[in-house]
Amino acid sequence: MCNFNKQSDDAKALIHLFMKKSAEALGGVNFLLKLIENMRENKPNPLMKKNMSIKSDEANIEWNKLVFKDKFDVLEEVIRSHKSSEEPNFNILENESQKKAKKILNMVKTLAPIEFTVTPTNASEFGGFNFKIFDRVDKDYVSVNPIFVAMFFCSTEFTKKALKYELSE
Repeated sequence: MCNFNKQSDDAKALIHLFMKKSAEALGGVNFLLKLIENMRENKPNPLMKKNMSIKSDEANIEWNKLVFKDKFDVLEEVIRSHKSSEEPNFNILENESQKKAKKILNMVKTLAPIEFTVTPTNASEFGGFNFKIFDRVDKDYVSVNPIFVAMFFCSTEFTKKALKYELSE
C-alpha cells in the first residue's frame, strides 16, 4: 500500500489523480504536502487527537468522530499487515482467525461513519475535499481507501511519487 512503485498501473493512476485534484483543491502541491507533514508531527497518530483537527498555514483537516486507541490499533494492524501490498483494494475481512475478524468488523462499524474534510485556509478561492476511511463497506467485503492510507500512514515521499506519476495514454 505505501510502496508506490509496487502499485498496479490502475492504482497508481487512481492515487495520482486524487492527489493531484486534492492538491489543486487546496491551492497547490506544497499546501497538500505541508498539511501531510503537519499530520506526521502528531504522535502517536493524528487520528487520536481529541480536537479532531490538524492545521497548517495553508490548510486544515477535520473529522467528525474521535478514534480511540483500541480501534486505532486494529486499523493500524490491518494497514501495516498490507503495507507492502501491490493491490490497494484488498478485503480486510479476510482473516484466518475468527476472533481477529470479529475485532476488524467491530472496528469497521465504529469507524465507517467518519468523514474527513480538508479545507484551504483561503476557502474563498479553493474548495477543499472530503474522504472516508473505507472505500467500500459490504457485508463480506471492506476495503480501505488508499487516499486515507496515503494521508495518515504513508510517507510524504509516497505522495510526492503519486503526484509526479505520469499517466500512460
